[in-house]
Amino acid sequence: MTVLFTADLHLGHEKILTVRDVFHNIDEHDNVLIDKWNAKVKKNDEVYILGDLSFRSPRHISYYLSRMKGRKHLIVGNHDGHWMRHVEQMNVYFESVDYLKTIKLDKKQITLCHYPMLEWPGSRCVETETSYLIHGHIHSAKDSKVYGHIKEYQPHSLNAGVDINHYEPVTFEELKENNACWYERK
Repeated sequence: MTVLFTADLHLGHEKILTVRDVFHNIDEHDNVLIDKWNAKVKKNDEVYILGDLSFRSPRHISYYLSRMKGRKHLIVGNHDGHWMRHVEQMNVYFESVDYLKTIKLDKKQITLCHYPMLEWPGSRCVETETSYLIHGHIHSAKDSKVYGHIKEYQPHSLNAGVDINHYEPVTFEELKENNACWYERK
C-alpha cells in the first residue's frame, strides 16, 4: 500500500481552464487527471485529497469518484461545499472526511489542511524533519505573498496541488521533490 497526496483537481470546473491552459476543454482536463490518477494509484493505496476535488460541475461527484482507484480521504476545501450538499452518505466514497487531519508517515507527523498555515504541530522543529504541513489552495501562483513566505520561511510546508505535481497524486518523496523545484530550493 502506498500513501499519495493531491489537491485542487477542480473536476468539471470550466473556469479552471483559464489557469490550466494546456487543456482544450473540461472533458479533456478531467479525463487526463483521472487517467493519470489511475496510472499511479492501485486499488488499496491511500490517497489524501486536500480539497477542491470538484467545482461547479454539471455531473454528480459519483461520476468522477467511481472512475478513480484507491481508498480516498477528503480534506475539505473551499470549493467542495456545493457538491458535498448533493451526497447523502460521504462514507460511500471516502474512508474519511475532515477539515484538518494529522497522520503519521514514516516517523513523520504530517498535518493535512486545504489551506497553507503559518504554524502546525511541530512546525518550529524544521531541523529535525519530523513535522510537515501538506496543503493545497494556492495552485501554481508564484506572484502571491503566500508563495514568497513559504519559499523563504516554511521549507516543511508542501503544496499538493496538481498544478505543480504533474497533474497526478504523488508520494511524500515526490511531493518534496516537486516542491523543491517549484520553490526553487535546489
